[in-house]
Amino acid sequence: MSYGLLKGKKGIIFGALNEQSIAWKVAERCHEEGAEFILSNAPIALRMGELNGLAEKTGSEVIGADATSVEDLEKLFDAAVAKFGKIDFILHSIGMSINVRKGKHYTEMNYDWLEKGWDISAVSFHKVMRVAWEKDCMNEWGSILALTYIAAQRTFPDYNDMSDNKAYLESIARTFGNYWGERKVRVNTVSQSPTMTTAGSGVKGFGGFLGYAEDMSPLGNATALECADYCVTLFSDLTKKVTMQNLFHDGGFSSSGVTQRVISKYDTE
Repeated sequence: MSYGLLKGKKGIIFGALNEQSIAWKVAERCHEEGAEFILSNAPIALRMGELNGLAEKTGSEVIGADATSVEDLEKLFDAAVAKFGKIDFILHSIGMSINVRKGKHYTEMNYDWLEKGWDISAVSFHKVMRVAWEKDCMNEWGSILALTYIAAQRTFPDYNDMSDNKAYLESIARTFGNYWGERKVRVNTVSQSPTMTTAGSGVKGFGGFLGYAEDMSPLGNATALECADYCVTLFSDLTKKVTMQNLFHDGGFSSSGVTQRVISKYDTE
């Protein structure tokens, strides 16, 4: 069901890769709610070709940009301003750990890989906001959003240096969000339930993550589509005064000490 929550709003969505991506679902829902936007991903992701289908479905333009490159981002935002004028929302759905991909244990960290993943997963968010800031291209009451995970606050085996990346990402949102407040723009992160995306499935034991989170969440895990719905509300005018927050969208997982479903698995009486 569409409510027209984003009618007339313009934005940029980073990170849609395929139909499993949360950013893909966000793009679909933003389109349904009346928004126009540019889709952007790294050139290597664009070569896979799947993003073209989403662009056609949503009437969007695809502009490749390496989010770790300020030069690429400047070209992207210049194109957005030329197309839309000032914009209303940005979604940062970008994350990657070479250490995770290559199975390097946290205690044996490859620091060159660490720095690359840190740049892609966290510093890129600062670069995106810096370029938008310098070009003064956000409308008042605009919304900038990044996706994160509760591993920034709690330890999860094999999530590895992505935990550190997400912690830094959330810190950037708070710190830069303070300055964006001067321009009446809000900045938040959404801590989503573990979700079977291409990136998520690359984490060792991810099926266990999903099952445990499902049992520990009173409402169950939030799906990618449900996350997209939540993102729509955060881009809308209904959440104008929500900023510098890490917002848990996880079925209650973040507030649960233990649930009866988990107790039942260990109760031998």
